[in-house]
Amino acid sequence: MTKGLDRTPLTRDFFGRSVLDVAPDLLGRTLVRRTDEGLIEVRITEVEAYAGEADPGSHAFRGRTARNSVMFGPPGHTYVYFTYGMWHCLNLVCGPEGHASGVLLRAGEINAGAALARVRRISARNDKELAKGPARLATALDVDRSLNGSDLFAGPTPAISVLHGTPPPSDQVRSGPRTGVGGDGAHQPWRFWIESDPTVSPYRAHAPRRRKPK
Repeated sequence: MTKGLDRTPLTRDFFGRSVLDVAPDLLGRTLVRRTDEGLIEVRITEVEAYAGEADPGSHAFRGRTARNSVMFGPPGHTYVYFTYGMWHCLNLVCGPEGHASGVLLRAGEINAGAALARVRRISARNDKELAKGPARLATALDVDRSLNGSDLFAGPTPAISVLHGTPPPSDQVRSGPRTGVGGDGAHQPWRFWIESDPTVSPYRAHAPRRRKPK
């Protein structure tokens, strides 16, 4: 367990703010994942904001569906989606209820439970790569769709919670376009990361899928 960090849990009000306020403010916070095998903690180093129906890059841009309904619920819950037929990604719902928005957790530093994360991330060449990228982070934390809609404030030992941690100085926070987002949402500078942190994932612009010739 990480020592020397502020272990005060964040409040639901923290997540009830605008997604563009919550997203950079999550940097340096400590995410706690409780599993049957033990505890894993990760210091959040990279995130992306998605502003729901006002954001062409968001899953909720065209309104509520069975898949994205948790994004419209109260803040302080998890939104977990499955992508490319093989990977899960973990988001934290924020903003007022009824207005879908969320923060994708893109990368972090495993500070506790690294041995558990290594079992799930056997391809990682070192511990800095355990949660370097959204799919890797979810895999390292044993996150799947069973955790979709999980309440960060469900009693004293929720499956996932977020502690105050140690936010970086403001001059170490950087922003830029979101990774892999195309179309009208491509140029929004809504990706936030801690400058020079080795766990931050590399930026990749959107690459349109090419249809195979018939």
